Amino acid sequence: MIDNKHQLDISLISSYLEDHVEEIGELKSIEKFSGGQSNPTYKLTSATGSYVLRAKPPGNLLKSAHQVDREYKVMKALQETNVAVPKMLHLVDEDNSPINRMFFIMEFLDGRIFWDPALSELPKENNEERGKIYDAMNKSLAKLHSIDINSIGLSDFGKPGDYFARQLSRWTKQYLASEVDRIEAMHQLIAWLEKNTPEDDGIVTLVHGDYRLDNMVFAKTNTSVLGLLDWELSTLGHPFADLAYQCMQWRLPNAGSFRGLAGIDRKALGIPTEEEYVTAYCKRRSIEKINNWPFYIAFSFFRLAAILQGVFKRSLDGNASNPEKAKNYGAAVPVLSMMAMQMIQEE
Repeated sequence: MIDNKHQLDISLISSYLEDHVEEIGELKSIEKFSGGQSNPTYKLTSATGSYVLRAKPPGNLLKSAHQVDREYKVMKALQETNVAVPKMLHLVDEDNSPINRMFFIMEFLDGRIFWDPALSELPKENNEERGKIYDAMNKSLAKLHSIDINSIGLSDFGKPGDYFARQLSRWTKQYLASEVDRIEAMHQLIAWLEKNTPEDDGIVTLVHGDYRLDNMVFAKTNTSVLGLLDWELSTLGHPFADLAYQCMQWRLPNAGSFRGLAGIDRKALGIPTEEEYVTAYCKRRSIEKINNWPFYIAFSFFRLAAILQGVFKRSLDGNASNPEKAKNYGAAVPVLSMMAMQMIQEE
C-alpha cells in the first residue's frame, strides 16, 4: 500500500507535462515502483509510451541527500558515452514543480531487472547466462571508471582527492544524525576505519555509489546492459569504492532482508567468485593488484549500514517511500556492522 504522502495527482502532473514535455502527451496512469527507497519513483503511461518520474521524497530531509538533480546531470552527461543510461527528458526544481518537490523525467527501459544476486529468476540450467550477466556488470563498471570526466563536463561533479576520508566523515555525520539507539559495533567500525584509512593515491574517476545488480536493466533477449539506474550517490571518487561495494554481495547472506551470495554454491550456478570478479575488473583496467582490500570492504559495509539507518529513521519520521520495508532495514544495521568487525578480525 502506498503512503498518501507518496501518491501523485495525475491531473497535476499531466497538466504540467503538457506545458513542458509535450512529447509525452496526456497521462493515462501513474504507478509507483516498489523500489526507490530514497527517492520515490513512478512509471508514467501515456498514449505515446511509458516514462519514469523520479522525485525527492516529502518531509524534512538530511542535508546533501536526495539530490535528484545530480542524478539527472550525471545521466545526461553519460548519454554520449559507452556507459548505458536512460535518456533524460526533463528536470524541474521545487519552485516550479507542481508537487513542490524536485523531480525529473526519463525514458522507461523495457528490459529485465534481477533482484537476487544468485539470479534465481533464471532457470537453474542457465549457468552460462548467469556468468555472462556478471561479466556484463564487470565490463560496465570498468567502462564507467574509464570515462574521461573532463570530456563530458563532470570535472566539477565532486571534490577530487581524499575520497575515503571525506566519505567516512560524511557518512559518519549522517549516521549519527539518524542514530536512534547506540549500536556499539557501528562505533567500533567507525573508529577502525578512521584509524586504517589508506593514504590517498591520487586516482579519481566517476563513481556510481550504489553499483549492484538490481540497479541495472538488462535486455530481454540477451545479457547486454540497457541502462544503469539510481545515480543519487554518484560523485567523483575512487573506483575501488564501487568495486568493493558490489563485491560485498559475495559476503552477505541470501536470507531475510539480505540478498547476497554467501552460503550459495556459486560454481554450480555459473557465478564467479569474488576473486575472479576482481581479477576480471583489474584486467579490464590494467591494474596489477589492489592493496588494502579489507578496508574497502569494511568501508562498504559501514556505508550501507549508514544508508539503511537513514532510511529507517525516515520511516520513524513518516517520510519513508516504503515504510514497512524501511523498518526492516533498521534491524540490518547492527548485523552489517558486526559482520564488518568480524571480517576485520579474521583478515
